[in-house]
Amino acid sequence: MAAAAPAGEEAAGAPELDGRHPIKAPLVGTFYRASQPGAPPFVNEGDTVDEGQVVAIVEAMKLMNQVQADKAGKVAEILAEDGAWVEFEQVLMYLAEDEE
Repeated sequence: MAAAAPAGEEAAGAPELDGRHPIKAPLVGTFYRASQPGAPPFVNEGDTVDEGQVVAIVEAMKLMNQVQADKAGKVAEILAEDGAWVEFEQVLMYLAEDEE
């Protein structure tokens, strides 16, 4: 019997929430917030990101695949835990409109 899905997986198919834009896993693998152990994370909650900016990586079959923001905004919430297994199109984090 399968275990209950974590909150991030339940939101995988959810539309934009309260105007927040989801950034989803591009493939199945292990989610990392930094390029290597001990390195600072690509982004933290509250950071502003540009479209195309690398926000995380997902390791699959020993290959590191960049996760990029598909629009500009402010990182509102990071759902996936560093080192956690993620599923295809699982919501990793949410972006909010950047209020400049």
